[in-house]
Amino acid sequence: MKVVNVHQAKTELSKLLERAEAGEDVVIARAGTPVARLVPVRAGQRRPGRLKGKVRMSEDFDAPLPGEMRRAFGESDR
Repeated sequence: MKVVNVHQAKTELSKLLERAEAGEDVVIARAGTPVARLVPVRAGQRRPGRLKGKVRMSEDFDAPLPGEMRRAFGESDR
């Protein structure tokens, strides 16, 4: 684990980001007290179609709303 002070972190931010991306723990300290930790952002694995068969819509999901509900949203009756 690499510990650096705030001044050094500001000066060497690009290098510290590279180290964090490589998996190294980088801790930023103020007056010797750890205050932050640099960690890489790991994007979640996307897999198209993983919800196939789990999501269902009713046949009338896009049917016009009843008059009472349209009025509640400020629309006039048609």
